[in-house]
Amino acid sequence: MSVLNVENVTHGYGSRQILENASFRLLKGEHVGLVGANGEGKSTFLNIITGKLIPDEGSVSWCKHITTGYLDQSSTLTKGKTIREVLREAFADMYREEKAMLEMYEQMSSCSEDEMASMLEEVGEIQEMLDHSGFYVLDSRIEEYANGLGLCEIGLDKDVGELSGGQRTKVLLTKLLLENPIILILDEPTNFLDENHVIWLTKLLQNYENAFIVVSHDVTFLNSVINVVYHVENATLTRYKGDYDNYLAMSELKKRQLEQAYDKQQKEISDLEDFIARNKARIATTNMAKSRQKKLDKMDIIELGKEKTKPIFSFSSARTTGKIVIEANHLVLGYDEPLTSPLSLQLQRGQKIAIKGVNGLGKSTLLKTLLGIQPPISGTVELDPFVEAGYFEQEKIAGSNTAHDEIWREFPSMTNAQVRGALAKCGLTAEQIGSQMKVLSGGENAKVRLCKLMLRNMNLLVLDEPTNHLDVDAKEALKAALSEFHGTLLLVSHEPEFYHDIVTDVWNLEDWTTKIV
Repeated sequence: MSVLNVENVTHGYGSRQILENASFRLLKGEHVGLVGANGEGKSTFLNIITGKLIPDEGSVSWCKHITTGYLDQSSTLTKGKTIREVLREAFADMYREEKAMLEMYEQMSSCSEDEMASMLEEVGEIQEMLDHSGFYVLDSRIEEYANGLGLCEIGLDKDVGELSGGQRTKVLLTKLLLENPIILILDEPTNFLDENHVIWLTKLLQNYENAFIVVSHDVTFLNSVINVVYHVENATLTRYKGDYDNYLAMSELKKRQLEQAYDKQQKEISDLEDFIARNKARIATTNMAKSRQKKLDKMDIIELGKEKTKPIFSFSSARTTGKIVIEANHLVLGYDEPLTSPLSLQLQRGQKIAIKGVNGLGKSTLLKTLLGIQPPISGTVELDPFVEAGYFEQEKIAGSNTAHDEIWREFPSMTNAQVRGALAKCGLTAEQIGSQMKVLSGGENAKVRLCKLMLRNMNLLVLDEPTNHLDVDAKEALKAALSEFHGTLLLVSHEPEFYHDIVTDVWNLEDWTTKIV
């Protein structure tokens, strides 16, 4: 049974075609992975099927009585509510029914016998519905989901207005999963989740009885949860059965078959054109030449898809530092309250360190404190006097500056061609280079920020979750660049498969925290 049908959808922005005559179907219980390079239109497609965007052409039809839940990259929360209050909104209908039932109990003290009988029947029905729906164990269910995704570590009584962007996303994801919609739509759900939380989400989605569509560049995660792949490339959607690895194998086979057919057709075209050229002027063979021309005119010409330019990242080393790049003594991290016990550590020249630990323990705070951006609660940090650091933050660049302007503003001595060349090297198209930062996808935005680092000479590279939003090709390019970087590296990442071949050591913040993990 099909619960969603998308037929011949076409959509674009200006001269840029995002989708062209694209079709898609979602069957009951299917677990779909929507994959493709950064900027190919995955988020646009999700906005179309959820009604946030009206396509230029084509139709989107949902099965009747369908409930959908959509977590996108721009979901927001209103400050003034606690995390617990937001999560309880997933069961707003049940809380309304309970309120109505309690009001009827109050009214029973001053009503007639007939009204009493009617209200008793109605409250009985509400009570049965609440019992059947597990209303009286909702708080334990909320605690289970909140703990699975790391919200209990933040504190369920914390105001959502005080949360970081990543923490807000986790709250929205938790609320969405509690709602248990018939169709679940998730855009990059593993961003901002650490390893333990990704494992918990993986198990939940593996056992999810309803259908879902998930956009992710986390190959291990996708292979664990999906059974269908839709690949978006060159404005076209292509369906593959099976997991991500099967999609790779089948798409490669399809590509080879298309290339063989293309080569065969090109030879046939060349032979026909050669025959026509040699025989059209001769009276004896002109009819044969015309026949070949008709065949050529009727031929459906095979076109190979445009090869996407893969990004190439590289980081330039500055002058050599002393042996000890950073030294911290009796350092206590935190803002209003301590996040760690006193710790002393050294970062030595040439070391490449991955920092891991569940969210909320202060990984980003550690980076900022070591760089002198955030003062510690106590203790000291000393940087080598010749440190030239490059820092990649989690937060995206917003605003109306184009990607081109963003680079040129920071490096005004560069020529227009140099700016464009630097951004193109990072995998951005001419159109993306001229787009405002606020409309770029998460992956495109990250490539602009990485471009800034590439244009500096550094001997200390500090990266906070750099792979969030990056597509598979960009991750591989970044991994290669970090392996070749001759300076010192501090890397926060929740993807051990990304960093385990790069780093010389791992710092686990769970060993230093004052929180209960």
